[in-house]
Amino acid sequence: MAWIYLVCAGLFEVAGAVGLNRWSSRRDAWGLIIICVSFLFSFSLLTLAMQDISMGTAYAVWTGIGSVGATVLGMVFYGESRQASRLFFLALVIAAAVGLKLIGE
Repeated sequence: MAWIYLVCAGLFEVAGAVGLNRWSSRRDAWGLIIICVSFLFSFSLLTLAMQDISMGTAYAVWTGIGSVGATVLGMVFYGESRQASRLFFLALVIAAAVGLKLIGE
């Protein structure tokens, strides 16, 4: 169950990044609400995950999900660069997160 909490925490981190992007461009209430709610859920779920997963592994996977997710959303919805080198390094982040899961505690 801890890994499910961790993945959900990472997805809420991605939603928080979307809220940050909206807030930086529009300064509307929805952006602020998305930021607050998303990060509240993200940190809460990360805390639950860290009851069974070591802090270093949980934090690395959580930030990896957030980084990759926000970057992919930026590429798909906001026209950010899709350079092959960017995709390669995103793949390395994913490989590192999977590796941490596979080697266990």
